[in-house]
Amino acid sequence: MKNIKIRKAIQKDLEQIIDLCDEHAAHEDAAYSKIGKKERFALHLFSDNPPLTCLVVEHEGKLKGYATYMKEYSTWDASYYMHMDCLFLMPELRGQGIGKKIVDKIKTEAEELDCVNVQWQTPTNNTGAIEFYNKLGAVSRNKKRFYLL
Repeated sequence: MKNIKIRKAIQKDLEQIIDLCDEHAAHEDAAYSKIGKKERFALHLFSDNPPLTCLVVEHEGKLKGYATYMKEYSTWDASYYMHMDCLFLMPELRGQGIGKKIVDKIKTEAEELDCVNVQWQTPTNNTGAIEFYNKLGAVSRNKKRFYLL
């Protein structure tokens, strides 16, 4: 697909990012609520020293994918790493090397920020993502994720 642009998100992208989050949740058979997301994303993406970075994939004026990431600390490594929280592309963009370009951009930024690696997770039933990450040469660790509310 031609005319693909990968860039950092800007405020006018927020509605489309939220729509992509909704698509992403549906793809992973997860619940998602759009309520309050625009305000919180604006705060976390566009404040002074924002804790979150978002790359978007733009095609003909519409967003067709996104990735979010943040710098975090690893006690075991005694160093920082880049945590890629989400990576999602609409089905028509998959398999074209765009995901790899996004991961490469995140990896480059991680190196510039002196991070030891890039880490992320994906549901065990997301076989397409697992296959993609394996092709990148990523290594996985079996862990179970817990939540407290």
